[in-house]
Amino acid sequence: MKRTLWIAMAVVMCTACGSKEKEYDATGTFEATEVVVSAQSQGVLLSFSVNEGEEVAKDAHVGQIKDEEMHLRKRELSSATDQLGSQLRSLARSAEATDSRQLDLQKQIAAQQQQLSNLQRERQRYAELVADGAVARKQLDDLDYQVGVQQRQLAALREQLGSTNASLAKQAEATREQMRGIEAQMQGVEMQKAQLDERIRDAAVVSPLGGYVLEKYAEQGEYVTIGKPLFRLADTRQMFLRAYVTTHQLERVKLGQKVKVFADYGGGQRKTYDGTIAWVSSRAEFTPKNIVTDDERADLVYAVKIAVANDGYIKIGMYGEVKF
Repeated sequence: MKRTLWIAMAVVMCTACGSKEKEYDATGTFEATEVVVSAQSQGVLLSFSVNEGEEVAKDAHVGQIKDEEMHLRKRELSSATDQLGSQLRSLARSAEATDSRQLDLQKQIAAQQQQLSNLQRERQRYAELVADGAVARKQLDDLDYQVGVQQRQLAALREQLGSTNASLAKQAEATREQMRGIEAQMQGVEMQKAQLDERIRDAAVVSPLGGYVLEKYAEQGEYVTIGKPLFRLADTRQMFLRAYVTTHQLERVKLGQKVKVFADYGGGQRKTYDGTIAWVSSRAEFTPKNIVTDDERADLVYAVKIAVANDGYIKIGMYGEVKF
């Protein structure tokens, strides 16, 4: 009887153990956003202040490739810009002088026209006085002579203005053509300076994001070429657990969903984190060999990424679990 009772209790305990629910729905490994920083210029690596394991800030200047020749070339172009600017200002002053000469002639003609109008009015008044016998005819004749002189002077000025205008118009067009040529040269020089500025910026080694240096591929004093990897870093402040779910589990997974993530430190040590589903693959793939899903017999699974704020303990490649 006792033997039967012990067997029954053992069966019940085994059944209970077999029906125990898993603490997780899927497993995976932690990864981070990694970037390989390569040289954007070629030359001697004059300085390079990164070391493996060190943290670097976003946009931090961590190295410098030799760029003296580019700076010298930029100074030469700046000097050329100054010279072209001086020529352009000289031509502009010449154009202003041409406009001033035309304006002076126009003012002289306007003044002569005003004097002629005054003489003509005076002559009309004297003509009426002569008709009335109030003044002598000689005064009217003198006014007629002055009016004639003024008319001839005005005609001469207008002829001079016309001739001068034609000459000045040609001169002004030639000046404008020279100015356009100089402006085109200045634009070309400015484009070269902009290209040099970009090359000078490329000579500076800058960290594109904040994170920890994982590997260093070059040393100070080496000659580097464009595209040569210099170092690799990862933003470990936010980690991602890449896990795999079955089609059956997929209906319980959506972007932005809050989940529980467990970091596995081995030896039964785990730590719990709050996570957010940041990405769900739209394409199925065969189950990776190192991944255990809720249904180990499933041939096809979907990858998901869960974003987790790192407290410094989660490392790249560490195993983790997720509970939806």
